[in-house]
Amino acid sequence: MNKLMAGFARANITPMLGIGVAGYFVPRRAEGVLDELEAAALALGDGGNRVLLIGVDSEGIAREVLQEFRENISRETGVPVECIFIAATHTHTGPVTARSPFILDARDEELAEEYTRFLYRRLLQVSVLALEDMQPARMGYGCGKAPGIAYVRRFRMKDGSIRTNPGINNPDVLEPIGAPDDSVRVLRFDRQDGLSYVLVHYANHADTVGGSRISADWPGLTRRTVEKTLDNTRCIFFNGAEGDIGHVNVFPRGGFSNGMSLDFDDVMRGYGHARYMARVVTGGVLQAFDKVEYRDVDALAAREITVRVPANTPDPRDLPLAHRYDALHRAGRDGEIPFKGMMLTTVVAEAGRMVRLEHGPAFFEIPMTAVRIGDIALVGVAGEPFTGIGHGLARAQGYREVLTCALTNGNEGYFPMREAYDEGGYEARSSYFQKGVAELLISEGNELLHSLRSGSAPARQA
Repeated sequence: MNKLMAGFARANITPMLGIGVAGYFVPRRAEGVLDELEAAALALGDGGNRVLLIGVDSEGIAREVLQEFRENISRETGVPVECIFIAATHTHTGPVTARSPFILDARDEELAEEYTRFLYRRLLQVSVLALEDMQPARMGYGCGKAPGIAYVRRFRMKDGSIRTNPGINNPDVLEPIGAPDDSVRVLRFDRQDGLSYVLVHYANHADTVGGSRISADWPGLTRRTVEKTLDNTRCIFFNGAEGDIGHVNVFPRGGFSNGMSLDFDDVMRGYGHARYMARVVTGGVLQAFDKVEYRDVDALAAREITVRVPANTPDPRDLPLAHRYDALHRAGRDGEIPFKGMMLTTVVAEAGRMVRLEHGPAFFEIPMTAVRIGDIALVGVAGEPFTGIGHGLARAQGYREVLTCALTNGNEGYFPMREAYDEGGYEARSSYFQKGVAELLISEGNELLHSLRSGSAPARQA
């Protein structure tokens, strides 16, 4: 028997100009706005339980900040904290927020704190309005494809080394490591008043625009394109297991490079390509929208656990050079670090990780949040999971589909697969977590999903 109710609300969260822009290890401050940033809430209920699924146009928000947001929203709405699921789209042309690693100075910190207070008010607003908007609904699930826009970022070079984003037409590239998932997963919620709410799930870095002007990148453009194409439809977007996936085709052919130019880190970026990606993802939505498989939702539930993960602490022998590179970077003297392009980004990020973890902690507490909507589940990971994590969680027994969502209820960095630590590359070298973190998240996540279906308590509750 279907008991589902659904409501929706959206708010503008575009920041003030002059605020720091998150996502790169080069200083940027917002100089203009290409398109507005938004936050949206999809409220779901089954007559007893209520869940808030909130999407935010942000590079990522610190776990401590989101925990405070969730506790306050829970207090104001009565929705339990573990039922509040806040996921960032990972746009690299969004503002820094409180406790961001991309804050440059005291002025940046002041603006970040001001913006974070504003952001909380907007998230509370959409939460309240979405809950008030709830009406009976039915849910359908479908899956389309978005081919030719997602690429593995990690490559094996001819000399045996591994590089992330090794540059366009680099003759030393041998092969990519792995394959992307081009699936566009769609949850469609149809209400009796004729409105449809569409949850779109697709995995790719939102790092297509570049520059210093605010943009929601292709996730925001996807939402707008979907809504322009489908009448009486509102769209919310959640990014998938995108930690090792990007938009860069290292061997572009024909007109693929249209709308892009080479950026500081040897990556091709451009607003025109973000529009193109949005249209391709929207095509995947349209493949699924009319032919979704409707599912009775007789149960709605959410749970959260914390996973204790060993820290990737540095070898003391590496610390002198790490301190030197970190000090040069913080002083704005990257030109004195003997690397260029993405390799410069890699060694700067690695040095920052070593310096931060010089004195611990020995472990991190990583939240994982799961929401069950009938036989469909969303699993939120507080950082950037590799594609393999998504595949591992998708194998959970008893579910029609499991959607792994990145940057949910926190932004703790990269979660690479075990083999990536031996191979190298930006993600593994900068990760704050020891080898085995991905496999641990898969194991704990599957146990969490099982507990949602069986009603048993997971081993580690938040």
